[in-house]
Amino acid sequence: MPLPPKKKPINVYYTPPKKGQGQGYKHNSKKPGRKDKTRKPARGERKAMRKRIVLSNTNALEVQLSQFNVEDTQNERWIGEIMAIPNPLIDRLRDVGAFKVTQGWGLFRHPSMLVRRGTVEMAKLVQEIDEEKEGTGRVVRRVLVGDKGSGKSVMLLQAMSIALLRGWTVINIPEAQDLTIGHTPYAPLVSPTSNNRALYTQPAATAYLLTAISRSNPHLATLHVSPQTASDPFPTPLKPDLSLAGLAQLGVQDPELTWPIFTTLITELLAPGRPPVLFSLDGLAHAMQPATGYMAPNLKPIHPHDLTLLDWFCSFLSGSGPRLPNGGIIMASTSQSNAPQVPALDVALSSLEDGYVTPAGQTVPPLERNPFKRYDERVFDVFGKAKENGLEVQRVEGLTKEEARALMEYWARSGMVRHKVNDAFVGEKWALSGGGVVGELERATLRMRI
Repeated sequence: MPLPPKKKPINVYYTPPKKGQGQGYKHNSKKPGRKDKTRKPARGERKAMRKRIVLSNTNALEVQLSQFNVEDTQNERWIGEIMAIPNPLIDRLRDVGAFKVTQGWGLFRHPSMLVRRGTVEMAKLVQEIDEEKEGTGRVVRRVLVGDKGSGKSVMLLQAMSIALLRGWTVINIPEAQDLTIGHTPYAPLVSPTSNNRALYTQPAATAYLLTAISRSNPHLATLHVSPQTASDPFPTPLKPDLSLAGLAQLGVQDPELTWPIFTTLITELLAPGRPPVLFSLDGLAHAMQPATGYMAPNLKPIHPHDLTLLDWFCSFLSGSGPRLPNGGIIMASTSQSNAPQVPALDVALSSLEDGYVTPAGQTVPPLERNPFKRYDERVFDVFGKAKENGLEVQRVEGLTKEEARALMEYWARSGMVRHKVNDAFVGEKWALSGGGVVGELERATLRMRI
């Protein structure tokens, strides 16, 4: 009879693991001694790279061009010519936020602009405002509309260039979207408003705007605050000989004083005897949308017109704000590449345009209210008395074939186009670009490779 199998000895010191606490299989994916040497981007580094604006390409050929100036831009003989932006003006335009990342400045050796008919009209308009008598300044309110890539932002840049060269004070809000997406600190306005409406300030955005104003307008260092402003009660005592540039720097240093100092600076700029002003904003649809990314104490989204900076600009655009005794231009631009759907804004601008004629000769009737859509009445309040206050809509059309040929010849001289620029080539690219749309013409000629 075989012996029974031996049993394993029992370990009296072994305790089986409890349910759910057993040790699973551990796989060490990293070999011992190897470390991850990849550097993580610093805080704000990716945003800085995304918004970096390159204005020169050292690999491009240098082209001899005439300098952009206000005298030549008033002459219609220069329509269709390429003019280089002077170096001192480039720094001021960069400070004021006139350049965009998507405008293709980094493809050429030096920033330059095409003089269009709208450029000549703007130069003549600025001269007429300068020649107006003191105290009866002319004020022009204008909204730029057009297809995507038609050159609305560049038209704003040309208006700012002409104004800066003539000694105007330029205040520009580069992107209204940056004020509405909820990425900047905000706080309720302490001082009560006239209509008991809750307003909210954005100290960081206002401080950034004050810095841009002081850097892009060097003549503010020669202008001083009025004796009445220096004697008025203020949270911080003001020196009698304080310059307007120094006043703007006070708002940058103290976040709690950004909005009071901004309003004081605007009051000083609108005093009689000061230079004319140019107030501009890009991305108007973001300032007219029903809600922003900010929340009120009752957990409801804040309307864009309840933000102090946008409320300030809309008051000048509608004509309900302070009058401009020295004259000036209030200019806004819409965006078709990055803009929310605002039906009220579309109807308001269409009624102001009163039906425009397309290049093919067709008249587009103005839009009417759709009973199945919801409209924001606060947008209609801005444009309610638009015609009485002189608000007009300017449609930026595509380039003519002559202007497109001049632009493509400049690209060829810069070494960016290797094809012979003849009538057939110009006609082909002009047709592919939808009738001379600048952005599509650049894409079809420079960026598209077949």
